Amino acid sequence: MTSIASGLVSFSPAFLPAKSRRGFPNLRNRSPYLPVVSASLSHTTTSLCSNTGLVSKEAISEVLHNMYLADLDPGTAKLAIGILGPALSAFGFLFIVRIVMSWYPKLPVDKFPYVLAYAPTEPILVQTRKVIPPLAGVDVTPVVWFGLVSFLSEILVGPQGLLVLVSQQQVS
Repeated sequence: MTSIASGLVSFSPAFLPAKSRRGFPNLRNRSPYLPVVSASLSHTTTSLCSNTGLVSKEAISEVLHNMYLADLDPGTAKLAIGILGPALSAFGFLFIVRIVMSWYPKLPVDKFPYVLAYAPTEPILVQTRKVIPPLAGVDVTPVVWFGLVSFLSEILVGPQGLLVLVSQQQVS
């Protein structure tokens, strides 16, 4: 069996019946040929289930204690920064262009300069307009998406972003 780590969850193709580990009851009583998805957290199997069916505070604190971004090595974080940084900046710029384009409703959006901003952003904005309708005739969805893209950019690839901090870790 091979295991590929992806974030906090490891996916293992299981072609044999899943066996219980550490004497815990077998929680995987499904088909033995389905892929087994197991979280790479330790000792959470029994602490997450209580007699009342509620999750205890100790179990939550243990899960939160075991969750960390250490599975992502600095090289992969630098690669993600190299891809996500320009992509988020480009989408931020496109949403700014869409905000300005919304001031001129008669623009031919199927013509050359305008289609560069219209085509990549319109599928996203159409779905968002279903949730956030225009307010007093003004489409605010480009502003919402610009805020979300800016927030993600700062959280992930900003000066104190998560990926930047992971990429600066010393490998021990």
